Amino acid sequence: MRAEIKKNDNNLEFKTDERCFILETANNSNDDAVSIARARVKPGVTTAWHKLKETDERYIIVSGKGLVEIGDLEPVEVSEGDVIRIPADTPQRIKNIGITDLIFFAVCSPRFINTCYINLEKL
Repeated sequence: MRAEIKKNDNNLEFKTDERCFILETANNSNDDAVSIARARVKPGVTTAWHKLKETDERYIIVSGKGLVEIGDLEPVEVSEGDVIRIPADTPQRIKNIGITDLIFFAVCSPRFINTCYINLEKL
């Protein structure tokens, strides 16, 4: 890793097949240990059932209200300030149950790469 300051650019946000919007905040080969992305889920939307192969993930809820499902755990309501830990290879999804966008940071280790994403709805 090298020292740097990466400025936010909301214009780089993109829509995913997972039914959410992603803004890669920090994800490059200069820091293979971790990636950080801002996720945004519109009201009433549930992200796709998926898992990350060999990649641990944490959600840090910034705003909004959600219902998160992880593996065999019971669904749990989450809101601003909550942290969700998702071990590698564990099925997961989150639903926005509020009236405003659900916004959270997704922190992955090692860093997220497209080949680690497995959509469980296409099986």
